[in-house]
Amino acid sequence: MKKNLRNILVLGLGLITTIASAQDWDGDSRTRINMHGEDGMMSTEQRATIGATWGGSDWGIHVSSDVNYTFDDLSEGTLTAKVYEAYASTDLMGYANLTVGRQALDYGSGAILSSNQWGTRTTHDGMKFDLGLDVADIDVWYSNVNDGNADLLGESMETSNGTVGVNIAKAEGDWSANLLYLKTSSTTDGEEDEGTANGAGTAMGMDLGYTLMGGSLDLGVSYNTNSGNTGTEDEEDMMSLSATYNVSDALSVTASQTTYGENGFDYDNTNQAAGWDGGNMGYLGADDQNRSIGMNYTMGDFNLGVTMNMISNTGDDDEGSTAKADYERNVTVLDLGYTMSDNASLSLKYATDDVASDDLTDADKYMWLSLNIRP
Repeated sequence: MKKNLRNILVLGLGLITTIASAQDWDGDSRTRINMHGEDGMMSTEQRATIGATWGGSDWGIHVSSDVNYTFDDLSEGTLTAKVYEAYASTDLMGYANLTVGRQALDYGSGAILSSNQWGTRTTHDGMKFDLGLDVADIDVWYSNVNDGNADLLGESMETSNGTVGVNIAKAEGDWSANLLYLKTSSTTDGEEDEGTANGAGTAMGMDLGYTLMGGSLDLGVSYNTNSGNTGTEDEEDMMSLSATYNVSDALSVTASQTTYGENGFDYDNTNQAAGWDGGNMGYLGADDQNRSIGMNYTMGDFNLGVTMNMISNTGDDDEGSTAKADYERNVTVLDLGYTMSDNASLSLKYATDDVASDDLTDADKYMWLSLNIRP
């Protein structure tokens, strides 16, 4: 603990000196109380992120870091400091923008590539080109995924397989489209393997959106595939269909259906991969189908959202029977938010996760109280 505290103090002094000379700076403080677990366990997580930016008309440097504190029982809490982002960017004669260093990447629906605000942070070490094309927004990059588990002033960060990625986004009028493609390769004893069952393979995500009825109805389609990135050569896939009807400026209703293929679908280091630890339901299992309906209502500084998820399984078991058709899982999520000022907001999330079983066990209950402050 003393070593961690010393490292935090050194980091704090460095950040103060850095911010004093920076052209711009930003900060974010998140406090979350997790009230899930036996005997109403209350675990408190505190994450403070502070960053500084220098730059000119055609170049920029950005550095930010996380300080995390977790207190989950009457014992001593855990204090860590980690680099979040550290990158430099420059314009390449007006044809592209090059960014090199550690970056948080979010594309498409986030099912394949997303950073997470809770749980283990995910960033990417490498270089990215933002092509300056009129036809579409195109990003191309090569990077390693940083698992974010090592301390800032401790051992070196672990990195995973090298990834080549392309993202193409286009929005015009009432429609929008996003295409994401990733190809990973792993290196063992100096030899590179591609497309094998050791964590190397390909992944693709496609997202389409269309607005009609003068903006009252939003339709969405999302399709994601993954092959070879989960330790097997089986191809995984997942498709989502959604429709949101904006009853008024304050009220909207959303219905969706998400279907998983016979091999399921998941991807490491995403927001969904964290599951309930990250405050979301996470990926489902093979042949699972989730039909959900939700409502969101805003009244002044208050926001209320309710989503009911009805999960079933469309597959057969190994004997070819329909035993899996009896599988049911019901998840209800309640979100309540309050904007206290331009710089602070408070939110409450309550979820019940009822997985049907032979002994009819009670539903798991999760509740988080979060405070977010920005300068």
